[in-house]
Amino acid sequence: MTDLPLIDIRNATIYRGDTRVFNNFSLTIKQHEQVAILGPNGCGKTTLLKTMNREIYPVADDQSWLRILGRDRWNVWELRATIGIVSHELQMRYTRTNTGLHVVLSGYLSSIGVHGLLANRLGSENKQRALEVMHDLSIADLAEKPLGQMSTGQQRRCLLARALVHDPDTLILDEPTAGLDLSSSFDLMRRISRLIKAGKSMLLVTHQLN
Repeated sequence: MTDLPLIDIRNATIYRGDTRVFNNFSLTIKQHEQVAILGPNGCGKTTLLKTMNREIYPVADDQSWLRILGRDRWNVWELRATIGIVSHELQMRYTRTNTGLHVVLSGYLSSIGVHGLLANRLGSENKQRALEVMHDLSIADLAEKPLGQMSTGQQRRCLLARALVHDPDTLILDEPTAGLDLSSSFDLMRRISRLIKAGKSMLLVTHQLN
């Protein structure tokens, strides 16, 4: 598996609603690469991300495919253990009453928050792991704090912790500094740099050249 591309897209035609965003699009990203995808707002970056994340599928065609680590099909929970996602759009889907710990624990379930029957699928080891990741990101004190009482930067670090609970090899970051002030942006990027030095692969999607 180590020789297989992380992402392999061939001749894909991709729609978002009634809009054709990509036509005969191809892209290969190797494992253990650090990649930035740059482009202005509206050029299709988020559509590409959603395609990689299996939220959107290309038009079915025998001459085209989208493969992740050589596979056409993935169980979503298995995929999240391989690739973690951090995005401003994902952050906006959480309610202001979700606590930091519930945001992080929801990474195990690929859900928005932890409630109802979903909570029964989590054990004490999941909570312990979530708290360890929050401690590593210096947000252990946010475990019981609602998102509505956090800064945008603190919320974004909770999402980063959510992506890291599975210890994935690769993180996909979609406009990770969107909505952050300068200080919070630098803090987040320093933490991302440390993860790269620790061996994580990053796919950064952004319109900000800096």
